Amino acid sequence: MLSFISFGSGSCGNCYYIFSGDYGILIDAGIGIRKLKKYFSDYGLSLANVRCILVTHDHADHVKAVGLVSNTYGLPVYATERVHEGIYRNYCVRKKVDPANIRKLSVDEKLCLGDFVITPFHVPHDSLENVGFKIVCGGHTFCLMTDVGHLTDGMAHIIGEAEYLVIEANYDEEMLWSGVYPDYLKKRVSGGNGHLSNKLCAKAIIDNATERLRHVWLCHLSQENNHPELARKTVELELKGAGLDYLDSVEIDVLRRNVPSKIYEIK
Repeated sequence: MLSFISFGSGSCGNCYYIFSGDYGILIDAGIGIRKLKKYFSDYGLSLANVRCILVTHDHADHVKAVGLVSNTYGLPVYATERVHEGIYRNYCVRKKVDPANIRKLSVDEKLCLGDFVITPFHVPHDSLENVGFKIVCGGHTFCLMTDVGHLTDGMAHIIGEAEYLVIEANYDEEMLWSGVYPDYLKKRVSGGNGHLSNKLCAKAIIDNATERLRHVWLCHLSQENNHPELARKTVELELKGAGLDYLDSVEIDVLRRNVPSKIYEIK
């Protein structure tokens, strides 16, 4: 059985955990190691079962603890060459990844780890490079895409393959444009290399999901320009209004910024 937890999702720190039996994979390490230890203890999980870390991109909220976690537990860190460069340059990453733990990914090339088959794919964002991950395990397809500037054809194809999808719903358009952000930051957030709004998130699902899709988690919500219930309601109503019967039964959950999710069982 495949299981998934979010330990944090948002600009304050991102970290996800997907595991099957005693083989687990962290996706991003943007929360502190003390929090990570506490969460594993609270859930009755063992950090000894974590086999590696996958990294989406080099922004601090995704990598600030990656070196410390990797070096403490001897975990290989899988990222593209440019993301590894960004991690090394990022002054927020005080403990750099030991060279012995560096593993380089290539976009669209499969990586086999245990029972997991992982394919990184390009996601546009204003980082050195950003990828999402398609993860196939036990006959299930789990996909994660965060910090999405805009939807590419490749990402659209991935959504069509997904049974379980973590996708960004960063901001509500009205809240952003009427809010306190300066104009340059509003343009950065809503631009083609920024983030995905609630409505654009819903449109991406409506336009590309198939009858395979069973569960959607909305991730990386803005604290200033969104609200968990608003994001969920917006996406839910858009999906129900699309006139596609198979979208009516899709389960939608919101991953909170500072509160770990429950353990979701994928079966």
